[in-house]
Amino acid sequence: MAKALTLPRPLKGLTVHAERLPRLAARLWRAYPRETVGLGVLSVIVAAALGGAAHSMPEAAARDAASGPPAPPPLVLRQVAPDQAVAINYGIPLAGGPNPAAKPFKFVGGATARSRALECLASAIYYEAGSQDENGERAVAQVVLNRVRHPAFPGTVCDVVYQGSTRPTGCQFTFTCDGSLYRQPDLAGWRRAYRVAQQALAGLVFAPVGNATHYHANYVVPYWAPTLAKNAVVGDHIFYRWAGGWGRPAAFTKRYAGGEPNATALRHAALAAEALAAAEPDEQAVEVVRQLPGAELQDAAPGRVAIRFNIEAARKASDEAVHEEYVKKFAASDNLKWSLSNDVAASDEKPLGRADPAAAAPAGSATGQR
Repeated sequence: MAKALTLPRPLKGLTVHAERLPRLAARLWRAYPRETVGLGVLSVIVAAALGGAAHSMPEAAARDAASGPPAPPPLVLRQVAPDQAVAINYGIPLAGGPNPAAKPFKFVGGATARSRALECLASAIYYEAGSQDENGERAVAQVVLNRVRHPAFPGTVCDVVYQGSTRPTGCQFTFTCDGSLYRQPDLAGWRRAYRVAQQALAGLVFAPVGNATHYHANYVVPYWAPTLAKNAVVGDHIFYRWAGGWGRPAAFTKRYAGGEPNATALRHAALAAEALAAAEPDEQAVEVVRQLPGAELQDAAPGRVAIRFNIEAARKASDEAVHEEYVKKFAASDNLKWSLSNDVAASDEKPLGRADPAAAAPAGSATGQR
């Protein structure tokens, strides 16, 4: 009987045992007539269920494949008060059924690509979940990497993070288009976000969010929330996966592209687009847009600026731009800069907390004397 339920070749096993069913049924009927009637009814129910599943699953998969991946919805919010939004979100039930963990992310790329991916992923973690604990940050990192492997989204970390940041339809991650990037990160928060990003790119999986590709804060209600499958709540964020086949593990088959666009160029483009959208455009603003590689002004409503980027031109410019690691831009001591990076301390590095008496003494006075 154990062999009859073997899973590696189930169809062959079913075919062999189907040939023996008439003889087995006759024996059962002679020995246990009443039990055989009950077993027959159960068999009809099971066969109907299996037959329906066998037909419905391929048909659903075929429909999904024919229609192509769904388009990511813009983050358009319902105009409700925060306390009302919390109540509405609480009323949306968690999706039933399994919530399998995502597969570990496999990074393939050189040192430059890794540095850019880390900066983009750490930025998303810091600005989107910096006020939460490490689980909240890991959940955001997992969504970014889930998107990288889903055919509905771009194939690099930086492209996913900055998707839509220069479009009038809006960004996918709000920190790239609401002015958050103007805020200088605090050192402790950035170090933690950077560490979480390193762990995620190294393959660490945050299982509770499964294959979620969307999330939002619990005090807002996006119009798309009821259309997706709510599959997790972590801290102040609610997570969702696509409904149907596009939210199942089999849909996450896209390979990581391996190369990353210049993170600094994407950040500057997002800041420029946000600044232009916040004010009435003038000749100076138009000239600034024209100087952005691949940028083209589009028709927009009064007081708004729409920018379209030529992908090839923008990518070429971003790849040729000089990249500087984010941790080296802090206005901090050299000790702190090398401690946040992989660099080795210089041979003349001064110990932490010890001032240089010669540098502190006024010009023309003897060191250590008044």
